[in-house]
Amino acid sequence: MTVEKIEISAKGQWFHVPALRIGSKHIIVRGKWLKIAIVHDEEWLETEVEDPQYCASRLKNETSHDLRADIFSFTQKIPATRPKYEYAYEWDSVAVVEIESFKHWWENLPQETRKNVRRAEKRGVSTKIRAFDQNLLQDLLVLNNDSPVRQGKVFTHYGKTLEQVAKDQRDFLDRSDYICAYHDEELIGVIKLVYRGDVASILTFLPKASHNDKRPANAMIAKAVELCEQKGIRYLTYGMFNYGNKKDTPLREFKIRNGFQEVLAPRFYIPLTYRGALAIKLGLHRGLIGMLPHSVITFLVAVRAKWYGLRMSRCSSTSERSTCNRQMERSSPPAGSNLSSSSNYSSANPS
Repeated sequence: MTVEKIEISAKGQWFHVPALRIGSKHIIVRGKWLKIAIVHDEEWLETEVEDPQYCASRLKNETSHDLRADIFSFTQKIPATRPKYEYAYEWDSVAVVEIESFKHWWENLPQETRKNVRRAEKRGVSTKIRAFDQNLLQDLLVLNNDSPVRQGKVFTHYGKTLEQVAKDQRDFLDRSDYICAYHDEELIGVIKLVYRGDVASILTFLPKASHNDKRPANAMIAKAVELCEQKGIRYLTYGMFNYGNKKDTPLREFKIRNGFQEVLAPRFYIPLTYRGALAIKLGLHRGLIGMLPHSVITFLVAVRAKWYGLRMSRCSSTSERSTCNRQMERSSPPAGSNLSSSSNYSSANPS
């Protein structure tokens, strides 16, 4: 149980932040006026928080300014969906494929999705499991540079160096597989699958947009389900099903068409201060995505996509395109500890 500095990724950049180590887990604090303590990389760990009350007590007594928090939040790992504790909780909407067998998954897919998997094969797409090595690293560098914009926003991994790509991929290599989609000798998609006991979670999902007509995204999901069946893994997860009140997105539709369903897992909130208790009572701990109506979120996402589209159009019309890209990529560490705890980057082309 010590205070350390750990390196985390946020918006494609790496930062050192203070962390409280309790057992094998690190707790970091994010937020500005409302500070929430979370378990770093919780969604990729093999086990849950063992003693949440001890963690909360340790945080309450923490003297370090950077680790003082108003709320301690943690979740239960799928498939534990029944709340184990009496703390205040809300439901995390997790995208899950429960794998009885590949055949069962396949037979319950929409006809169009099955056609897309077959279409990928007919158009020359092959999938294979690869070890992380220098050759794969070079392929990932090229894949990152396929497009500077993905899902209507700047792709923060575009234009990175080989060393930066290697750093982004360094986590969980001892319990990960890379599912790669190829057309001829060209890498046109990759999934990094992290194993967590009876759960496999998609950490990186990156099909190549310029080869979307070959449906590599569908082919890789099919390979992931097949691989899980071979390893006796019961659950395949791919991030959230609904992100707060943000619903009806292309990514959500892609998940539905590929057999993912919503599973609700309890996320607990333990107040550590009076401010934290009040925030939980008023629902302020949910953040903007959890508070704004879906219609407002949809409007803002559309505005953002149009803005980035205009920026990229302006960049492409000048001889300083590379400089413009670098300016759009620029990111400064957020004030305090308002940082994402995951280095995941995903981009699905709905198919």
